[in-house]
Amino acid sequence: MEHLGFYYDMTTCIGCSACQVACKDVNKLRSGEFYRRVETISMDVRDNEEHYHYSGACNHCAEPACVKVCPVGSMYVAEDGTVRHDDGKCIGCGACVWNCPYGAVSFSKTKGVSQKCESCYERRDKGLAPACVAACITHSLKFGKLDELGEESSVQTLPFLPSSEQTKPSIKISVPKDLNDEILKHQEGEQYGR
Repeated sequence: MEHLGFYYDMTTCIGCSACQVACKDVNKLRSGEFYRRVETISMDVRDNEEHYHYSGACNHCAEPACVKVCPVGSMYVAEDGTVRHDDGKCIGCGACVWNCPYGAVSFSKTKGVSQKCESCYERRDKGLAPACVAACITHSLKFGKLDELGEESSVQTLPFLPSSEQTKPSIKISVPKDLNDEILKHQEGEQYGR
């Protein structure tokens, strides 16, 4: 099975939200509905308050919690490894919404079913990039085969995200050096029980 996912470069992202707007537009999302969100996160790094932009959506996890808990199979893993949703099967129970540790699944009040990023597979079938990737003016977002994206130093989790061990997200993130040092320090602390 192919394994596709997103690459996000925090070092070049300017937090403009073009990806979020393009996603809302192409998916015809209503006010308050999002598949991708851009946030500015404040963190204490080396005793200084630092601000980082983060663009997050469905991580198309290798072990997706939303798929595991769906009682009718409306959440499923497609042949390309992305996690998709079948509106026709969905009973609107909300199990996927409650169980996604990333908060990437939401409930459509207009359709009465769950909804999430599906990596614009219809655009990709036409040879186009996902809307968020195409809209990114700094090329901070990419989508494709995970082993061909990003750098060796890319990470899969950040201090403000759930542990990647929970669902094995299909994402690679390039982070600023000061944040990478903080991540390594945190990982070493966990490793040695600190």
